[in-house]
This record gives sequence, structure tokens and C-alpha cells, in this order.
Amino acid sequence: MKRDLGDLALFGGHASFLQQIHVGRPNRIERARFFDRLSWALDNQWLTNNGPLAREFEERVADLAGVRNCVATCNATVALQLLVHAAELTGEAIMPSLTFAATAHAVRWLGLEPVFCDIDPRTGGIDPAAVAAAVTPRTSGIFGVHLWGRPCDVDALEKLAADTGLRLFFDAAHAIGCTSQGRPLGSFGDAEVFSFHATKVVNAFEGGAIVTDDDDLADRIRSLANFGFNLRTPSPAGGTNAKMSEASAAMGLTSLDAFPEVARHNRDNYEQYRSELARVPGLSVIDIDPDERHNYQYVIVEIDEEITGLPRDLLVELLRAENVVAQRYFSPPCHQIEPYRSRQEVLHLPHTERLSARVVALPTGSMISREDIRRVCNIVRLAATRGSELTARWHQQSEGVVPAG
Repeated sequence: MKRDLGDLALFGGHASFLQQIHVGRPNRIERARFFDRLSWALDNQWLTNNGPLAREFEERVADLAGVRNCVATCNATVALQLLVHAAELTGEAIMPSLTFAATAHAVRWLGLEPVFCDIDPRTGGIDPAAVAAAVTPRTSGIFGVHLWGRPCDVDALEKLAADTGLRLFFDAAHAIGCTSQGRPLGSFGDAEVFSFHATKVVNAFEGGAIVTDDDDLADRIRSLANFGFNLRTPSPAGGTNAKMSEASAAMGLTSLDAFPEVARHNRDNYEQYRSELARVPGLSVIDIDPDERHNYQYVIVEIDEEITGLPRDLLVELLRAENVVAQRYFSPPCHQIEPYRSRQEVLHLPHTERLSARVVALPTGSMISREDIRRVCNIVRLAATRGSELTARWHQQSEGVVPAG
């Protein structure tokens, strides 16, 4: 255990972990079950093209989301692009800047302009009032994001979409198995998109899905994902190849089998982090509503530099020296990265910029043990409670004023 600043690897001490632990490490699955499914696909020689495993995966995801339709895809970015194209969006699409770049890139790739607006500082979700203020005659759609699996204000956004006649979609990449007012995320707006990337709580190696109760939209998406075959009305762009393979579906199904246990483990991890960091001034674990179902995929800690004297980025660097690979989710926000930063007037989103500079994701998942969390929290507590001293020492060391040890 680290008791003094000199014990930290940043200042010459031994790293707390021999091997790296990190955010987004794939969760445990029952390998025998995965290989049985893969062998079945190989024996039947049906490896792609809407195979039985992909169809079963779609049925299970649709059931979890509480909708009629699920179209599984090779990844979630392509799923977003299919959705934009199928819905025939043009001009501008409003979205939060505090999201992974794929949300904006998918829209930009198809020739639309992402319009970034600020967040509700209480939830990190897109602010419906900011959305309303950003609507112009060129706006054709709104993208909400369920950041870290916490639902954005779906009721207010659905009302705004109804009042303005705009299409409403949600990037639910983090939100499989989560609810809002007891209703599954995936069932709001015109459609929602899940991610099944290797880092996600349910993974298909790479994968995504569009879930919706709009049967016509689902049919169009399914055709566009298969080169545009059987489209009822032609697409000027034809179609593309966005299908999920049977190997990915086999992994997705096996990951879904493990999901309840992984979510329980994540919840226990979350509660331990909250308990261990509960009384550290200037440090807080972002709350998850206990009345909602959640996958607890991310443990997000917010650090107040004014209270701790410790910049978030220095905490990340300090943890990395201990072989703890934490992540800045999401920093910088989209409006401060290319190609958006240089394509627009200087945009100031104060709530977005403040939160993105203060949050860090700590390791969780089925590969993280209670002892791992105990050691991570020991490092974080030491750093936060002696933040000003640590920061000064780091600057001195960086300038060559004091030795590392």
C-alpha cells in the first residue's frame, strides 16, 4: 500500500500492479459455449449473410431493449451511418459534444453538419433547452447520448421532437440493459444504436445494432446494410455491406449469456469504489440512480482541482505509472477536436468543457477484483488528499529541480 508520495511510481516507487489493469478490458465469457456456437456455424457452413446466430442475437437484443426490431451490424459507427441514411437526414444534426467522436464522425461522413450543444451539468446528458435553441431551418435530426449508460432527458427530447417534427435518435453505445423510468433504453425516439465493441459490457468482438419499433425504418436499414437489395424505394447511394458475421454473433450471444453476472459484478465494483472514495474532499463517484436498472459498465470519478490541488490529467498520468490505465471520457470534447474545431466559429460550451476536464474512468469489469479496487483507491486517495504537494513536486521533478526518488 502507498503511504507517502515517495511510494508512488511517479516519484520512483514500485508500481502497484505488475501487469496493466485498464478500462474496457473484455469481460469473462464461457469459452466452451462460444466455441460450441462457432463450431456449429462452421459445421453448417453459414458464416455470414444474416445467419441463424445473427438472427438469434437480434431477437435477444430486441427483447432486452423492449422493441420489435433489431438490425445487427459489423460495428456501431456503421449502424449510426445506416440510421442517418435510412432516415434521409440532411443539413444539420444536433448532438452533445460530450460523446465519443464516432457520434459526430458518422454524421459528418454522410455530408451533414454536426451541431454541438451543451449538456445538463447534473447528468452529463444533452440539455433539451440547448437543443431547442440550436434548431434552425436546416436541422433534420437530434441525437441524444446516454453517457456512461445514464439516460439523458428522453421525455423532454421526445416532446421537442414532436413539437418540431424532427427525427430523434439516441446513441446508446453505453446503455445496453439500462432503463429510464423503468423503461429499457433502446425503446425511445425513432431508433437507438448500441455498441458491441470489445470494450463494451456486451461484446461481439466488433459489432453494433439499431433497435426500433418503426417497422418501415428497420426494413430500410436491413436492406441498406445488405448492398441495398430489396429496397422498396431506391437509394441514390445504393447500399453498403454492414452485416454482422456469425463469428461475431456467436461472441455476442455468449457475452449476452454472461451479461447478468457481469452487471452484478460491475455493481459490486461500483459500490466498493463509492465506499472507498466516499470521504475524500473534492472527489466524487458519479451517481447511478438505484431505482433504475443499470449495467454499471463505467465507474466515473469527478475530481475538483480547486479543492484537491490535483489536476485530472496528472491523476491519469500518476495512475498510468502504477500500471492503472484510466481514461478521460471524453476529453477533449468533440467541438475541440478536428475536423470540427477549425470548421466553425469558436464555440464555448461551459458545462461540457468543465465536466470533460474533471472526469476520469477507473477500471471495472469482471476481470477486476476487490483487491484491485482497494489498491487503486489507495493511490487515488493519497493523490487527492495531498494533491497540492504532489503537483508541486511533479513540477519540480519535471523541471529537474529534485531527483525522482
